[in-house]
Amino acid sequence: MAMTASTMLSLGTLAPAFQLPDVVSGETISLETFAGKQALLVMFICQHCPFVKHVKAELGKLGQDYQDKNVGIIAISANDVENYPNDSPKHLKAMAAESGFTFPVCYDESQEVAKAYTAACTPDFFLFDGDRHLVYRGQLDDSRPGNSKPVDGLDLRTALDAVLANQPIDSDQKPSIGCNIKWKPGKAPSYYV
Repeated sequence: MAMTASTMLSLGTLAPAFQLPDVVSGETISLETFAGKQALLVMFICQHCPFVKHVKAELGKLGQDYQDKNVGIIAISANDVENYPNDSPKHLKAMAAESGFTFPVCYDESQEVAKAYTAACTPDFFLFDGDRHLVYRGQLDDSRPGNSKPVDGLDLRTALDAVLANQPIDSDQKPSIGCNIKWKPGKAPSYYV
C-alpha cells in the first residue's frame, strides 16, 4: 500500500470533460449530466483500498444527505483491473449497493479522466462551483485508518455547504491521503512519482 497525497490541482481550474459508463445503471455520465447543479463533487475511489473502505460509509451518507440539494456527485474508479481485479466494474457495482451510494459510480478504463483531474490517490476529492471552477480539493476529513479520529466528512461537507450558500471557501486545504491510483504498466502520468 503506497501512501499517496493529492496533487492539489490549482483552485479555479475548470472541470475537465468526461464521458464514462456508470457501473450500476449502464448509462453514460458526463459533465452535462450535472448541468444546472450549483456544485459538482468528483470523487476518485476504488473498491479494494483500505483508505476508501475506511470512509465508504461516510461517502454513502454524504450522497444521501446531499441528494436533495443542488449538488451533482460522481465517483470514478480508474484502477488497472488487470492487476487489481477487485476494482473491476462488477466489484464497484457491489460496493455501490452495499454502501448505499445514491450517485453514479463510473469506471475510467483508459485512465485519461483521472489524468485530466491529476487524481493521485483513492480517495481523492474535487469540488467545483456552478461555473465548474475548482473551489476545493483535498481530504474528506482528518480521519485515517488507525488514527482514531471520527469519519465525519467535516472538511468536504464544510466546502459543500459554503458553495451552496454562495460563501467563500478557505483556500488553506489539506491534501487527501490514500493508496496511489493503480496505473496500467507504462501509463503512469508525469505527476506520479
